[in-house]
Amino acid sequence: MDIRELSIPGTFEITPRQFPDDRGVFLEYYRFDKLEEAVGHPLNLKQANTSVSKRGTVRGIHFADVPPSQAKYVTCTRGAVIDFVVDIRVGSPTFGKWDSVRLDDVDRRAIYIPEGFGHAFVALEDGSTVSYLCSATYAPGREHGINPLCSSVGLEFGMPEEELLLSPKDTDAPGLNGAKDQGLLPDYEQCLAFYKSLNEGEN
Repeated sequence: MDIRELSIPGTFEITPRQFPDDRGVFLEYYRFDKLEEAVGHPLNLKQANTSVSKRGTVRGIHFADVPPSQAKYVTCTRGAVIDFVVDIRVGSPTFGKWDSVRLDDVDRRAIYIPEGFGHAFVALEDGSTVSYLCSATYAPGREHGINPLCSSVGLEFGMPEEELLLSPKDTDAPGLNGAKDQGLLPDYEQCLAFYKSLNEGEN
């Protein structure tokens, strides 16, 4: 597999090597050792989730308190989505910036999103099925969101806003600056310290 760092340091796109034949196709979509080599520490899996979405569905921007937050390894097993990683770490040189990867059932790429980042995606097809491998279990009291339509972030969904489907939870979420003012966002230096502890095997 090929692992490429995205424009925000610490986030990665993973492109697997596929082996097709007359029966179908085989691939490795996750390799703990390859990812650990790129990231600097292992992804200790604690939970796996799946979502199925109609075209235009937007999920996110979601994040969790650090520590432990929730690193995610995300792939699309059916259909297609645009998956976004957003740097929401206050004090980061790339605060408010984002990058994206198209995840689909053709190239079968994945994206790695570290702890302390925001995550969102938009489904491009009906029935788009997304699988998430997570480093921590879901903890409702530690989970937060940013409105995915926040103009300060400026995610580009590739379709008109009137075609987007959002949950009340996401539309009611504050924008990036509102979340910052409320003290919801992770701190950059705290995240770096947490990453260092992971690299040193302390967690």
